[in-house]
Amino acid sequence: MKHVKTIWEAIFVFFLFMGCTLVFYYGILWVSGEYKDYHRYGEPEGRAVKVLQQDSGGIMNESSVWRLKYFLNHGE
Repeated sequence: MKHVKTIWEAIFVFFLFMGCTLVFYYGILWVSGEYKDYHRYGEPEGRAVKVLQQDSGGIMNESSVWRLKYFLNHGE
């Protein structure tokens, strides 16, 4: 009788573990689906300014260097 109770508890813990695992798995799939089409690098709106602007020769102009230094110092 004691062995039957132990086996029943083991089965219960197994199904509890499997249930929690499935809930976690489908929760991760849901979160992943929510952010799949999220555009992290979209065009900024408002008064946003590019930090780096290169000239046609591939060299940064002086105002871009100033903006980069300001950005690195202040993080804005």
